[in-house]
Amino acid sequence: MINLKTKYWEIENIDTILFDKDGTFIDLHYFWGKMTELRVLELINIYNLDKNLLKELCLLLGYDTDSQKMKEDGITALYSRSKIIEIFKNDLLKYSISITTEKLEEIFDNVNQIFYKDMEKYTKPIPEAIDFIEKMHKKNIKMAIVTSDSIESTLKTLKQFNWEKYFKAIIGRESTPDLKETGTAAKMALKELNSNPRTSIMIGDTPIDFMCAKNAGIEKTILVSTGQIGLNNLEKITPYALKSLKEIEYSEECLKI
Repeated sequence: MINLKTKYWEIENIDTILFDKDGTFIDLHYFWGKMTELRVLELINIYNLDKNLLKELCLLLGYDTDSQKMKEDGITALYSRSKIIEIFKNDLLKYSISITTEKLEEIFDNVNQIFYKDMEKYTKPIPEAIDFIEKMHKKNIKMAIVTSDSIESTLKTLKQFNWEKYFKAIIGRESTPDLKETGTAAKMALKELNSNPRTSIMIGDTPIDFMCAKNAGIEKTILVSTGQIGLNNLEKITPYALKSLKEIEYSEECLKI
């Protein structure tokens, strides 16, 4: 077990860490920005829409094509995939685009298949997060990924950078029909790792990650502002909010539980 600490707080007796992926140790702006553009272009092509709508429709999904950043208050930052599709479907009605949930899911899935063939081009690690993960691995901390992305995509990323050895479990969107924020996915990860939520933490970048951990019985969640949401807003959610994982120090002098 280890203690994690910054100049502001300390979390004691940790043997397990659950990680979100995008925004936590993968640069989501580059990755999801391109994914969003491709999804909107597919929609424009299928419905023969004006290509000048690209910017507006991307904004509906939370991506600003001018700044090439995912918006902090965009739906991609705030919700799981099923909720994103439902909101996007309703927003499209403002443009006289009537589409079913099933058709939007099909578009998303088709783009995923195309995108993932070249996803290596769009996958950039967050260096300070990878450094932290490597340190935890050397200290034999059990680690798993709990993500709204697919297991297939996650495995490709791990293999691309030779990170498979770090994580003992991967729980993706196909692992359970329950939304990430329900905590089911985190419970599955803890079970697979044979870990106690009392000696576990979650590290993520959104309120969804916080709720995921809380509903799985994990009391402490570290949120980093390396994703879409700024530090000021993350501090409203958890006292364990950081700009970067490089702020964390650790020790192995743990107290008895």
